[in-house]
Amino acid sequence: MGISLNKRMNEPVSIIPLAGFRVLFGAAMILSTLRFIALNWIEDHYIEPAFHFSYFGFSWLPLVSGEMMYLIHGILLLSSIAVMFGLFYRIAAVVQFLCFTYTELIDLTYYLNHYYYVSLVCLLLIFLPANRAFSLDITWRKIQDFNKVPAWMPGSLMAMMAIVYTYAGLAKLNEDWLIHALPLKIWLPASYDIPVLGNLFSWKYSPWLFSWAGMLYDSTIAFFLLNRRTRPWAYLSVILFHSLTGILFQIGVFPLVMMAGTLIFFSPVWHQRWMRLFSKRSEKLQETLVYQGNGFIRGAFMLFFSFQLLFPWRYLAYPGNLFWTEEGYRFSWRVMLVEKAGTAQFYVKDGEDGNAGIVDNRLFLNAHQEKQMSYQPDMLLQYAHHLQANYQKQGMQNPIVTAEVYVTLNGRPSQLLFDPALNLAAIEDSWAPKSWLNPYPWKD
Repeated sequence: MGISLNKRMNEPVSIIPLAGFRVLFGAAMILSTLRFIALNWIEDHYIEPAFHFSYFGFSWLPLVSGEMMYLIHGILLLSSIAVMFGLFYRIAAVVQFLCFTYTELIDLTYYLNHYYYVSLVCLLLIFLPANRAFSLDITWRKIQDFNKVPAWMPGSLMAMMAIVYTYAGLAKLNEDWLIHALPLKIWLPASYDIPVLGNLFSWKYSPWLFSWAGMLYDSTIAFFLLNRRTRPWAYLSVILFHSLTGILFQIGVFPLVMMAGTLIFFSPVWHQRWMRLFSKRSEKLQETLVYQGNGFIRGAFMLFFSFQLLFPWRYLAYPGNLFWTEEGYRFSWRVMLVEKAGTAQFYVKDGEDGNAGIVDNRLFLNAHQEKQMSYQPDMLLQYAHHLQANYQKQGMQNPIVTAEVYVTLNGRPSQLLFDPALNLAAIEDSWAPKSWLNPYPWKD
């Protein structure tokens, strides 16, 4: 079996779907970056906030000036254009990955699964020869073009897409989603006034219909896309599913990214029909030229995908309810899975003279940051340490930071997340279980 799998992974296949993915992904990145700039999100996300939540292990990452942040997005736009057209491709792919990943690591508040997916794809494209067909590197720079690559190269992009979908489906195999139709039972009423579709959303069984359909779609779509006979119908469901979620949840360019990305499953002939708009040089190859690749790169890809398959399961190492503690929740493709909200009132007391006061979160956070922080334990802890450092600079001796945090999950009554008397400033975040959190409070 191992020999057979190895043979199939190295079997020469057409390079055209790989080149097609490069063009479509680059176009999606261009649109996304232009949208980000046009909506003034650089100002809102990076420049205006007085404090930024860092990812665990990345607190060392510096925040550049506002002018530099605009420059980084300009460079991201140019590198995405270069990736799309395959010009100075390898350099452009590296720059695209670094710029995009940097902007996403600046503030944990804005974490989204599809940003994580985009960053990973940017990383993969650095090492894939997606410019060896239908690219300006071939027509302008005269680099060697190829018409074949080992199957694992386009297969890696299919595998990444399959992981996103399948793990999102597995995450929906829980009582709230399938039995109680939560959180869709909470979300759908906000869409009752949508023309035509509003009547469907208001049907009393619609939350269950969409919950089960979403689980089945995510769990199976990759397999149907792999099958030539079911592929056209599967892609039609991709369009319908992501169009519907885009209407319901206003999730930006994510539906477009997924609609474009799933086209990697289509045949070389299908891609070649529209790729002719870019170049005809690759069609003129009279002999079969196979890009051999690099054994080290292939090994690195195997390690990468081993990590992607295992890392989402890390939540099993933690006690308690995943949705309550959120230990192992991120980077696990848990997409639009819960409705969670909280209120967080912080208090700071001087450890020497006992003087205490209430913290006005608006002095440190914007509305989005405060909303996200109010129910996520690691962000609450990080904010408490920021308050400690801030008040120490103002002359307070040994500040004690406490908080009264109430959290609701999928419409349940709000409950205390942890003991309000707990000094959060004395707790350090780590990979260890957050034993300072109250146990999951609801018995369903």
